[in-house]
Amino acid sequence: MEIRKARIKECPEIQQFVNRFAEKGEVLPRSRADVYENIRDFFVLLDDGGRLIGTAALHVVWEDLAEIRSLLVEEGERGKGYGRALAEACLEEARELGVRQVFALTYHPGFFRKLGFRQEDKSALPHKIWADCIHCPHFPDCNEVPVIRDLDRD
Repeated sequence: MEIRKARIKECPEIQQFVNRFAEKGEVLPRSRADVYENIRDFFVLLDDGGRLIGTAALHVVWEDLAEIRSLLVEEGERGKGYGRALAEACLEEARELGVRQVFALTYHPGFFRKLGFRQEDKSALPHKIWADCIHCPHFPDCNEVPVIRDLDRD
């Protein structure tokens, strides 16, 4: 298995991968343009044959705040530590950038708690709410749970 930063040529595949999960309501769909514009945010997880089996993106939201987005692992590959490895890649990049806090909106808060995140109220994330959430079809009645980790306490 290999985790690395995504490449431009992988944008169509990343978009299709993410949107398969979006069809199930697990994440927001991404347009091709959105993936191209944010390609530097993405990590990919490839199996030994080079097949895309996971993604994660670290998106800087504000001066000291970033979000882990599109953290996805192929269903047949779950439970093998790949999600944790993708999340850790995002956290390491956040540290390198000097980001103090990383958050996620998730249907799986237990996964993030194992990584040192704590549950938070959405009102603590005003930039996120107004930047993306207001465009979501589930807004304002979203069931995603906000979680946050303070990197300066690590």
